[in-house]
Amino acid sequence: MTTTYADYSRDRIGWFFGISGTQLAFLATGSLPVFWAIQQGAWLSGFLLLLIWVAVVLVTIVPIHGRSATGWMCAAVAHAAGGLMGWTAFRAKAAEGKTEDLETPDLPGVLQGVQIHDGPPHGSGLQRVAIIQDHASRCWAVTAAVVHPGIGMEAADERRRYGAGLAELIDVAGRTEKIEEILFMVRTVPEDGAERELWVQAHTKPSSPPLSRQINADLANGLSQASVRTEQFITLVVPEARIARSAKESGGGLEGRCRELYLLMGEVEAHLRGAMGMTSVSWLTSPELALACRTGFAPGDRAGIVEALALREKDPGVNADVPWAMAGPSGADPVVRHYSHDAWNSISATIKLPAKGAVMGALAPILTPSESGERRSFMVAFPIVAQSKADRQSGNSEWAADTAEAVRGRLGMKVRAKQREETAKARGMDTKLARGNFLTRPYAVCTVTVPKTARVSEFGRRLDASVRRAGFAPLRLDLAQDAAFAASAVPLGTSLTRKSGAR
Repeated sequence: MTTTYADYSRDRIGWFFGISGTQLAFLATGSLPVFWAIQQGAWLSGFLLLLIWVAVVLVTIVPIHGRSATGWMCAAVAHAAGGLMGWTAFRAKAAEGKTEDLETPDLPGVLQGVQIHDGPPHGSGLQRVAIIQDHASRCWAVTAAVVHPGIGMEAADERRRYGAGLAELIDVAGRTEKIEEILFMVRTVPEDGAERELWVQAHTKPSSPPLSRQINADLANGLSQASVRTEQFITLVVPEARIARSAKESGGGLEGRCRELYLLMGEVEAHLRGAMGMTSVSWLTSPELALACRTGFAPGDRAGIVEALALREKDPGVNADVPWAMAGPSGADPVVRHYSHDAWNSISATIKLPAKGAVMGALAPILTPSESGERRSFMVAFPIVAQSKADRQSGNSEWAADTAEAVRGRLGMKVRAKQREETAKARGMDTKLARGNFLTRPYAVCTVTVPKTARVSEFGRRLDASVRRAGFAPLRLDLAQDAAFAASAVPLGTSLTRKSGAR
């Protein structure tokens, strides 16, 4: 048995042939010159104006790979202008020998406004959790590395319990009135065998037979090629506008905000370990977060860092930390269809939820690398809509559904099954909000990262095939590959929906 979730609906329901009221008003206004020309008997002018009006219709309401023609034109012009002016290309200060402060992050693109603070000592180990401040979006964030046993071998009841636990987590975050977004990130890379190699070196006896050593080496080589390593992160995002007042009551400044974030961390961690079944929740310190950021941009650096950490246990003088000035790439260039960073190329795509519903655990094919050296990453975001805004949107959706049904009935149009289902979901949303549930607009971004010696376009097609095999529809995020990569591979709280100056 499988557990399928299909209780989701479109963000906005158009109340006249699937288009919104604003679009309808714009098209109606644009059609007035056509009727005026017909009234005056100017048939040639009316025909030309009609052609212009049809072109306006295509530009306004016809989507092309998720965007309208106007959206594509604006994005293409902005991308071309940024490339010509040299704004999109990134070169790290460390690569040019201009580094001044090793603790200041030097990151490309949407990550340039990120600053990392060391929070006060926290927990029984008195660790200083890394506090992420995004000056561009005026948000604060904290990231934890989590471990979950997985649901691949779980029964339907257990999967349903995990799904209910996720819904409860969103409701808990909404009731805090501070958390704006919860980000789940999973990165799978082929096993590099770094830990096993260190263990073998520490436990190999000089007197062991050469044959046994050769057998162990062959087994390690075969197992490393057939296995993958999984990294899981969760990030809580809190806007400055929602935390400023309570932070002032807690002492103000950075320390007051850290206290408020620690309270939110405690609430979320208790729910993660309970209803969601996480076996480990470890909030990252600044060095740990810098390591996660560096391996996000350069997956191949992990083996060397693991070896340095092992050497530091024997020799405290070994520096195994990654300074924030070098946690990013030495160079990065966003291209139209992929993102180039250091010696790697990445392709990102978002997925569209199927009408028949999403089966829990269906994302496994997306996270499975197809070849050695390939890295897959996946981010699922749950932006939480404020209760007042959710009530307003629910009312608008219900009104649009009722209006569309009345218009179709007046015109004698047959109501299709898909339209009836969307209308029922729009009407049922108000009931759920009245029961205390919170509205969220989830979205997901998946990314494949390969060395520059490989054909990234081929691996992009394999990623699309994996998405379709999982039951979803892929949509390549052209002209936004850099932002999509940062959101899906670097656990710094980057979002594709959050705007500068967040609420």
